[in-house]
This record gives sequence, structure tokens and C-alpha cells, in this order.
Amino acid sequence: MKIKVASYNIHKGVGLDRKRDPERILTVLREIDADVIALQEADRRFGLREAVIPRATLDDHSPWALVEPGHHDSARTASSMGWHGNALLVRRGIEVVEACAVPLPTIEPRGAVCATLRVGSALLRVVGMHLDLSGLRRRQQVSAVCNHIAAHDEPGHAVMMGDLNEWSITGGALSAFAPPLRVLAPGRSFPARRPLAQLDRIVVSQGLEVEASGVHHSPLAAVGSDHLPVWATLLLP
Repeated sequence: MKIKVASYNIHKGVGLDRKRDPERILTVLREIDADVIALQEADRRFGLREAVIPRATLDDHSPWALVEPGHHDSARTASSMGWHGNALLVRRGIEVVEACAVPLPTIEPRGAVCATLRVGSALLRVVGMHLDLSGLRRRQQVSAVCNHIAAHDEPGHAVMMGDLNEWSITGGALSAFAPPLRVLAPGRSFPARRPLAQLDRIVVSQGLEVEASGVHHSPLAAVGSDHLPVWATLLLP
């Protein structure tokens, strides 16, 4: 069973041309054509923190459905896409068994979202996250995410992905993903115009075979955000 996952920090929809263009973001997502997508900075920063991509646009003009993380309802969260700007999109036809917000230890607003998906006969747990600028906090947040995955009674495969804000190639917070977890390095994704750092990563559990991975380069992706999207094609046993 093959599945393609991707992660994209969309910078609240504001590109390097300083224009907020949700349709451009959707076009980049269509170029990637992943089955599961983790978005970071998917909501505006102030006010009601409205979703960058309007829900109606997503529902009517995309092959993905938004995963509802199930956190408390309020006027603020009702207009947003996810949890602290983190959102998961799943291709229609893939069953979402359950979903939740994952609180992270932090001073500034940070969070993660987790969804358990049924792909064929396999369970796949996907976490989308955007980690702290502080190295100590990042390690604590990685531990919180890993503990959340480990707490599930029913066995399943896991994919954790997002903007980890980790400049180290193999150390730092990345070392908190203990084996047999594997931290993929799709490539340099930040800054988009001239990528220098591998801030965006995909982490997979044991048993998932990585067929391919990479950074999505296209004319639109080069200006759509300050990050480039990363992706991986996985084979589920």
C-alpha cells in the first residue's frame, strides 16, 4: 500500500511577494498531490485567527478534507483550520478514525495535531507540528509528541512531520526521536528562494518503507511561502 505525505509551512499564505494568496497555496498543494498534508501557519495570527484557506474553497475545490482536531469550540477556534496554526489535510476516501490536538510544553503558543487514519487494513497515525525556536523546548516538544504516539493501545504505524525549526543536521532536537524512529532529510527547504537549512522534516516509525522523498521546487513554491514543501512516498506493509 503506497501513500504520499507532505509538510508545508505556508507562512499564513503570504508569499515572498508580500501578497496573501490562498489559491496559490492550493495550487502548490495540487502540484505535490499528496494523500496526507501537514500545514503549519495555516491560520492568521491576530483577531479570530481565521483560516488562510477558506473552508468553502477547500471543500469545493480540492481533493482533501480538513481533519477536525476536536479541541474546545469558541468563536476563535471555529474560524481556524487547526490548532495553533497546525492543520492536517487528508485525501477524501481515507478514513479518519480519530483526531485530537496535542498540547506541547512551551511558553509561546505552540501545538500539534494528530490523526489516526485507516489506509487499507493498516492504521497510520500522523502528527503535524511546528516546534519552538528554543532548543530546550524543541526537545521537550519532541518527547511530548513521541509519548503521545506511544500511549496508543492499538498498534499502528506513525508519521510525524512539520517545521521543526532545527538547524542541526542530525543533532539537537532530532536526537530526541529515538530509534527505531527514522528522521528523514528530504532536503533544504528554508528559505524558499535560496534554501540553506533542512528545517522541515518527516519522521517515520519502524515498518514503513521510504520509497522516495524530496523538496518540492516549482516557480509557485519558490514565492508562495518562505518555506518549500517537503514530501515522502511511503510503503505500508
